Amino acid sequence: MNQRVVITGSGIVCPIGHDVETMWKNLLAGNSGMDKTTTFDASTCPATFSAEVKDFDLSKYTKNIDLHKTGNRHTAFCIGAAAQACTQAGIQIESDRPTDGIDRRKMGIYLGAGEGSVDNDHFFDVLVQAWNDNERQMDWKKWGDYAFSNFSEMKELEQEPVMPASHIAMLTGARGPSRSCLTACAASTQAIGEAYMMVRSGKANIMIAGGAHSMIHPLGVMGFCRLTALSTRNDSPKTASRPFTASRDGFVLGEGAAVVILESLDSAKKRNAKILAELIGFGSSGDAFRVTDMHEDARGAVQAIEAALKDANVSYKDIDYISTHGTSTAENDSIETKAIKKVFKEEAKNTPASSPKSVFGHLIGATGCAELITCIMAIRDNTLPPTMNLNDPDPELDLDFVPNKPRKTDVNIAMKESFGFGGQNNVLILKRFDE
Repeated sequence: MNQRVVITGSGIVCPIGHDVETMWKNLLAGNSGMDKTTTFDASTCPATFSAEVKDFDLSKYTKNIDLHKTGNRHTAFCIGAAAQACTQAGIQIESDRPTDGIDRRKMGIYLGAGEGSVDNDHFFDVLVQAWNDNERQMDWKKWGDYAFSNFSEMKELEQEPVMPASHIAMLTGARGPSRSCLTACAASTQAIGEAYMMVRSGKANIMIAGGAHSMIHPLGVMGFCRLTALSTRNDSPKTASRPFTASRDGFVLGEGAAVVILESLDSAKKRNAKILAELIGFGSSGDAFRVTDMHEDARGAVQAIEAALKDANVSYKDIDYISTHGTSTAENDSIETKAIKKVFKEEAKNTPASSPKSVFGHLIGATGCAELITCIMAIRDNTLPPTMNLNDPDPELDLDFVPNKPRKTDVNIAMKESFGFGGQNNVLILKRFDE
């Protein structure tokens, strides 16, 4: 028999806050997390700004700093988010003999975590040192000698996308199923969806699920610049993310981590855990189209939304709020609008939808979970977060995108959409918990 799956904890580290309440306050106030890039000298990049996590102190979240000292930037954020989520859910961390009554063998981890950044200083230096300008080719013997002498084996290991999950396992003692996926911008939504299915089927009692990513480094930024995916509004970083507007010119690259605790209702009741919301549906699809483009008829997005509605056993008429993918790119915003219109039919213009990316940027692998947490908060407070900078609506995108200020309204069922490069489409549906 399928188990009901509830959310008992949430945590976030992102450009507009290092905890959920701070993030939510800044999101509703429209306090942008975007500014000039400081993690490296981006002055020669087409986009010289980003949405960075500033002044993060890992020591506030773990007493075993040395255990995690080799972790990458996004791994540190993930430890912070997981520690918050576990604390809220009543799960003890960093304990050899936990007394919370949780069987760690039935507690697992599923993260949509990105690849870590390379050891930039040495990486670029070795390219210079090993380049033979006379012959216009690499001297691979020099490259190998330099690499063996200067590269850190732990920094190389920590680039693997699975490593944040390893750090979370050490933090929590979780010994159940451990999974990691990297389906681009849809990664943490997929991780939560598949973790949800594991709890629902009884393969785990508790899953620590979410995502972490940081691509604000030379290779990450220039890669997206080459794709012409980033906004180049260098004169106005804080207003650069403009989902669903006529003047949108790309997304603002962000970073961070977000984690939720998924738990069977029986387990949550047994522990007397506070229930934040109930997860009721998940849909997933692939476009089978192009590596970087969504199908122009929105077929993959439509399929994922319809699958989530069917899984949740609800109608599109039951959805009170849509948390869009809303990247602020010409393609995503138009095709996502088309998908909503196809599925929601006559209710499309009556169903409010908004994009938190207008305030905290695009957190890539972590963005789906971060936005799911905003749905939890919307349900808690009956308040919709706004789409900021929506001052010149695209006439072709004529839905209710909650422009520029939050809105009070009843929110009982919310839908979170994530559509990633490669045609990865994942959709979650959650509702206010009711016995």
